[in-house]
Amino acid sequence: MKIAVASQHGEVAQHFGHCEEFLIVDTSTGLGEPIANPGHKPGFLPNFLADMGVEVIIAGGMGQGACDIFNERNIRVVTGATGNSRVAAEAFRLGTLVDSGSICDEHHHEHEH
Repeated sequence: MKIAVASQHGEVAQHFGHCEEFLIVDTSTGLGEPIANPGHKPGFLPNFLADMGVEVIIAGGMGQGACDIFNERNIRVVTGATGNSRVAAEAFRLGTLVDSGSICDEHHHEHEH
């Protein structure tokens, strides 16, 4: 399984689309590789990650539009994560990462949850 973690300086990014990179972790090997965020354009990133074979996306927060596209592509969305990106991916693999269900309004960046 491939897990993508929206990352900012090695930590889980609090806004999915504005992260600097995605840490792509292959759970069969435990290896992770950072992939630069190719740019925040509506609808692009969920399809970009899906086309890479990602099955789970982890982020601090995410807009409803991105969440809907991930759902259409059968990718599990886990929001509300914080801390080290590698630790978050491992916690998901172990079943200990809790999904807060935190969805943000894509066009307003005051995060009121």
